[in-house]
Amino acid sequence: MSREGIEALRIAVDEVKSVITTLTDEEWTRPSGCKGWSVRDLVAHMSSNYKETVDPSPAPEEPINLPAERMMDLLVEPRKDWSNQQILDEYLAFCDQAVAVLASMQEEPLASTVIPLADLGSYPMNQLADAYAFDHYCHLRIDLLAPEGPVERRLPDADATRLGPAIRWMITGMPQMQVNLGQSLSAPIVLTLTGPGGGSWTVSPSGKDIVVTEGKSSGTVAEVSSNGHSFVNWGTQRSHWSEHCKVTGDQAVVTKFLDALNII
Repeated sequence: MSREGIEALRIAVDEVKSVITTLTDEEWTRPSGCKGWSVRDLVAHMSSNYKETVDPSPAPEEPINLPAERMMDLLVEPRKDWSNQQILDEYLAFCDQAVAVLASMQEEPLASTVIPLADLGSYPMNQLADAYAFDHYCHLRIDLLAPEGPVERRLPDADATRLGPAIRWMITGMPQMQVNLGQSLSAPIVLTLTGPGGGSWTVSPSGKDIVVTEGKSSGTVAEVSSNGHSFVNWGTQRSHWSEHCKVTGDQAVVTKFLDALNII
């Protein structure tokens, strides 16, 4: 279950509301920290996801076989001609309803029903709360707000309640989100995230894939240490891991793997 993800998402939605309802016309046009998207594109992405969660568009006649990131672009593109107010109104209209839908997925039989998420892998439906908590945490606290983003606003510091589910989604998704990622890892390593929501995980190669287990295991050749908030930044390749991580042990093994890692 991920009731923690629901709690994190409720907080994130309230914080997003507090920011986007105060944006100036000029702030809406600024480039966000998400490459290729302005602030208005970023909000349109979040609002369109919530709209589709509450009121899904009719399924296309032919299945769409596209990467998840491209599918997100397809939701943003029709909103390019919308006004800032229309984008804001859509977010406000659907955000709370979407959280309620995701909360309903914490109950059986939905909770354990596994669904595919394009090229991101397959997950029990209860874990979608973590996915949305990650999405909002990253877009709000990395892509929108300074110092990484373009908008200056004050929010409470990230704590384990806000950050923990986002990290959990990243760790859970790591083995599924990249085909052949195991080819970039020649020996087991430890990833240690410090601060709120942190912990240690052992990442091991398994053929063309990787396996992630909680805790530090024997036989690892290196340890990577980073602040948990920074992991959301470099783990999604918004910045280079070397700017945030301390490595002890086999640098070459770590470098090849972290250069390839890109969590979506």
